[in-house]
Amino acid sequence: MSVFDRIASHYDSPKQLELAQMILNELERHLGLTAGKTLLDYGCGTGLIGLQLADRFEHVLLVDPSKEMIKIVDQKVEQMELKNTKTSVDYFSSEHVPQQKADMIIVSLVLLHIPNTQEILEALYQVLTPEGALLIVDFDTNEKVSHEKVHNGFDQVELKAELEKIGFQTVQSKTFYHGEELFMRQDASMFLLRAEK
Repeated sequence: MSVFDRIASHYDSPKQLELAQMILNELERHLGLTAGKTLLDYGCGTGLIGLQLADRFEHVLLVDPSKEMIKIVDQKVEQMELKNTKTSVDYFSSEHVPQQKADMIIVSLVLLHIPNTQEILEALYQVLTPEGALLIVDFDTNEKVSHEKVHNGFDQVELKAELEKIGFQTVQSKTFYHGEELFMRQDASMFLLRAEK
């Protein structure tokens, strides 16, 4: 059982809900026109981001490698009576790029858990429709964080260069929040990056 399967049932703590709301507020400033479009929330966890945006899109797909997280999302989809929202237990990689396409992909606090970020970004690029947008929310590099399974954040300039190398156009990012004990019990800042295909 993965760490995410274990924490799924108590993931929606007040602190997580507050963090998700801050991220949502920032994401909403960068969505642009969403009518008739498909949203993919990759690494959706318990759906704290994707489900709140479901009424803005025609179709929503929430994907997470954790079965337990998706079980919770399924319950929420049922409670909220969302007819346009589907879920999938899945993990994208260079060997496994799903057939589905999305006009917008949100990857919120997910990259830091993925060992090979280039591989996942390439897979997401293939899933995006032409002129689609990738929105990444993650932590700025933090020297105080050290963990064998988690990146210590990202340098926005390096990440931007990596995305441009893959083929993304118009890559823009900015730090939007600084908080106490935000990242592995360390003070940290979060950025939002938007890249278009």
